[in-house]
Amino acid sequence: MLRLSKLTDYATLILSVLAKERPRLVAAMEISEITAVPLPTVSKILKSLLNAKLLTSVRGAKGGYSLARNPNEITVAEIIKVLEGPIALTECSLSVDKCNQSPGCGIRPNWNAINQAVYNALEGVTLVDLIQPVQNTTEIHIPVSNLWPRI
Repeated sequence: MLRLSKLTDYATLILSVLAKERPRLVAAMEISEITAVPLPTVSKILKSLLNAKLLTSVRGAKGGYSLARNPNEITVAEIIKVLEGPIALTECSLSVDKCNQSPGCGIRPNWNAINQAVYNALEGVTLVDLIQPVQNTTEIHIPVSNLWPRI
C-alpha cells in the first residue's frame, strides 16, 4: 500500500488552515487548537515548512505563521517532498544503483512512467484545491495503459 506519513497529512492540514486564514498571521498554539494536532508536532512541521520556504514567520506577541506564497502556487507534490523526500514509487525511480535487479530489468521504464504520472497528478493539486469543497465524489479509475502514450 502506498501511504503518506502522519506528518505529511498534518502538514497539509496545517497549510490548509494557513491558506484559509491568509494573510493573517496564525500562532502555533492556535494552529494546534484548530487542527487538534499536538503543539510539539505542529512546531516540528512548521519548522520543516519554514526551512523549505513554504512559510514565513514573525516573532513576538502578535507574531505567527503565514504562507510564503499564494496557495495556488503551493502544490501537494511540493508538500510531500518537504516531509517525505523525493516522490518515488520504487527504488529504481530514484536511482538504478539502489536495485540489484536493474541490469536485467525490463520494466524500469514502465515504473518511471507510472512514477511520473503520479508526480504530475500531485503537482496538479494545489492548496487552493485542498481547501475547496469536494464537487465530485465519484471514483475515477484510470487504466494503467492510459498512463503513457503507446509507441
